[in-house]
Amino acid sequence: MKIIDWYILKRFLVTFFFTLLILIPIAIAIDIAEKIDNFLENPDLGFYQVVDEYYKNFIIYYANTFMPLALFIAVILFTSKLSNNTEIIAITNAKVSFTRFLYPYFMGATLVTLLSLVMNHFVVPESSKVRKAFELEYIKKNRKNEMRFVTDFSLQLTDTTYIYIRNFNTESNSGYDFTSEVYDGLKLKSKLVSDNFRYNVKDSNFVLLNWRLRVIDNKKDSISSGSKIDTVFNFTPKDLIYKSALSQEMPSGELYDFIELSRKRGVKNLNTYLVEFHKRTSLPLASYILTIIAVALAFRKRRGGTGINLAIGIGMMFIYVFFLKISEVLGAVAGVNSLLYVWVPNILFGCIAIYLYLNARK
Repeated sequence: MKIIDWYILKRFLVTFFFTLLILIPIAIAIDIAEKIDNFLENPDLGFYQVVDEYYKNFIIYYANTFMPLALFIAVILFTSKLSNNTEIIAITNAKVSFTRFLYPYFMGATLVTLLSLVMNHFVVPESSKVRKAFELEYIKKNRKNEMRFVTDFSLQLTDTTYIYIRNFNTESNSGYDFTSEVYDGLKLKSKLVSDNFRYNVKDSNFVLLNWRLRVIDNKKDSISSGSKIDTVFNFTPKDLIYKSALSQEMPSGELYDFIELSRKRGVKNLNTYLVEFHKRTSLPLASYILTIIAVALAFRKRRGGTGINLAIGIGMMFIYVFFLKISEVLGAVAGVNSLLYVWVPNILFGCIAIYLYLNARK
């Protein structure tokens, strides 16, 4: 690497982390103002617990969320400064092409992308578990009560086996009105019904109380019953409470295994989980696209200086976020290609980046 590459890369990283350090305290201040009453309502909640369990993980989550915005603003800021100080003119007079000028930017974007990938796939999901558990305990207490009970739940365990649950308490691991049905094509082969049931965590099995089993045969049906029976099913209570928000708490390996298991169980619409899974890769890779756009916007000195470049850049960033949110919603709809929808913002802004790149090379 040449001296100019180290110079640009250093400015790139310093400005990026400085921008990130400005955005995070603003987010913390807004959050404290919103939640201070919840903290004061819990006298047993200490300062250290709030910092360690909540705000430490809050910072991890929002630092990762703000990375694309911080990257975009940072590149525009210091590239505009290079342009205003006529440093870029000196570089171009030295016969350095725009493509060669981008090399240190791509080195910085690669470092940010790698950091973001690790954060998205491993660090943030684990951190979100602690943060959301804290929120359910001290901030969103009503939401905790809602998640405690699962009602009118159905699940396909295999190609032939279905279960139905009227009510289940996720804290006591017990419920009532349990039904398991086994089919041969469209024909019912057996039906197991239990008035009450509970999950035995130690033995990983289910205890059915007041159960009745009907086995349907071509010649004669058989019916048996009892007060108690231990049995095993291919699911656990946590499968009953998986919701789209909880997918954010699963590391990518666990999320992928859950999606594959759900496919085997015949769950029809997994696009909400697929959107979350694909987004963890598409958003970090957008760093390259945003870097090209930011450099191309700020490469040439223009009337208005840094301010006009920053205004245009932030406007484009809001448009990108808008498309990102729209694509997430549409990608979660059943029957669509979630991978394509997640990548639509990157594809659109990739085209813009190519246009600006070709224009800046002239």
